[in-house]
Amino acid sequence: MRIASWNVNSIRARHDRLVAWLGKNKSDVVCLQELKVTDEAFPGEALEALGYHAAVFGQKTYNGVAVLSRTKIKATVRGLGDDDPQARLLDVEIDKMHVLCAYVPNGQEVGSDKWAYKLAWMSRLRAYLDEHHAPDERVVVCGDFNVARDDLDVARPNDWAGSVLCHEEARGAFKAILDWGLVDVFREHHPGGGLYSWWDYRMLGFPKNHGLRLDYVLATRPLAAKCTAASIDRDERKGEKPSDHAPVWAEFDV
Repeated sequence: MRIASWNVNSIRARHDRLVAWLGKNKSDVVCLQELKVTDEAFPGEALEALGYHAAVFGQKTYNGVAVLSRTKIKATVRGLGDDDPQARLLDVEIDKMHVLCAYVPNGQEVGSDKWAYKLAWMSRLRAYLDEHHAPDERVVVCGDFNVARDDLDVARPNDWAGSVLCHEEARGAFKAILDWGLVDVFREHHPGGGLYSWWDYRMLGFPKNHGLRLDYVLATRPLAAKCTAASIDRDERKGEKPSDHAPVWAEFDV
């Protein structure tokens, strides 16, 4: 089974690229973030024509997450079980496996209200895992975490030190999620680091490879033990109208 994650940064703007990529990548499950459309505006029919069922938690203009699956999605939970209006989490059941699609807040500026919301949201995600799942279950958490796990995931650590993407508090909140019982399967296959999933549109970030790894496929240990490969589709950052993120994926022998 191949499970992929991609922050498309507007599914309207990236519709054709997504359809073409789905045809090439052949993923069984795809987690999408930053849709920037309502449920009604999501291109479900086009994706169904490619053989995918879809669970969608949309929001006009901002945020929005979706999970695509080649097999039927049995159950769907939208959000973290509270009254937060931002569409940032889907928890779906597929083939006796739970897949969570997460779009962690950026935080904008350290010390701001949005920064506090980011840290609180990550803490709420950890609490959600504690309440609804167990580390010995088959659980995958995919998405744009807006955090580089450590400096192996940053091309120029000094330039990003202390930023919302690399701040020690954000990294600590990410570690707390991992410590619940999740494995960063990409890191298991690429322990040397130096591979990135996001590049700033500005300052020739992509041509200079001044990137960060912000997108993850995390799996509980029973699944991580069966992960046979993991990669980043860097070529999707090339060409016309790319997202600033590239898709990440992992394969599991299940």
